[in-house]
Amino acid sequence: MSGRLHIFVVAVLSATLAAFLAFGSITWANDRLRIARVTLPAPGSVPALPAVDADDGRPLVVIDAGHGGHDPGAAGQGLVEKALVLDLARILRDELEAEGDVRVALTRDDDSYLLHEERFEIARRLDADLFLSIHADSAGAATEVAGASIYTLSNEASSEAAARFSARENASDRLDGVELGDQNDTVSTILVELSQRRTQERSAEFARLIQREGDGLLRFHPQARRSAALKVLRAPDIPSVLFESGFITNEAEAERLASQEGKRRFAEVMARAIRIYFARQQES
Repeated sequence: MSGRLHIFVVAVLSATLAAFLAFGSITWANDRLRIARVTLPAPGSVPALPAVDADDGRPLVVIDAGHGGHDPGAAGQGLVEKALVLDLARILRDELEAEGDVRVALTRDDDSYLLHEERFEIARRLDADLFLSIHADSAGAATEVAGASIYTLSNEASSEAAARFSARENASDRLDGVELGDQNDTVSTILVELSQRRTQERSAEFARLIQREGDGLLRFHPQARRSAALKVLRAPDIPSVLFESGFITNEAEAERLASQEGKRRFAEVMARAIRIYFARQQES
């Protein structure tokens, strides 16, 4: 390598490193350097806890709107997942608070980004009784695919589709291929293995209630109940469910999910399932 070329390469690498330190993300697109400004979580940082009513004996559900910040999630028909699911989380919170028998907290109430473990750690730090993560899906060019799905945690994915979804959701803790979380796969596996059997049974019970209460009111995928090794569900002591609200790549489904009627129906069904779930836990 000639001296001049060597100096040029070093200069490019130095500039690239400086850009990464300043902006957080560097990618190449169409032979051009693209720099994105991203605020990364500080090592060992702990997210602030959301506001929640004082513990007065009422159960607490933590509602997690998936994605956020630099991570938009799925996109289709003019919708972006991170914004849609935040709307769904807020309207569900309002529905539950109007009834008054359940306390509610949101992991995020703005366009902020949280790691998967930060999301369920918020629920654990608040001593939540139930954790619900809300998402929306994309089927790419397969625009005919539609229907909501309900995920619970398992070591093995229930289907190839569930495995693909799990890989995509878990990968959102990466930025340009760099793992942002400090929890390795070995620790994750141990957490899953240590998950209490009773917690998993309660997660499955809540999933069944969502499907039962939504029958005839929400459109479910033919394989509505699924399981996958999803990071966001790995709180070993809190019943946790991920609700995939539908496919925003499907025109009719996107229109329904974005409509006020669709959001209201979602909130009513989910709030009813949550209240029934807590009523059953009090009886047992």
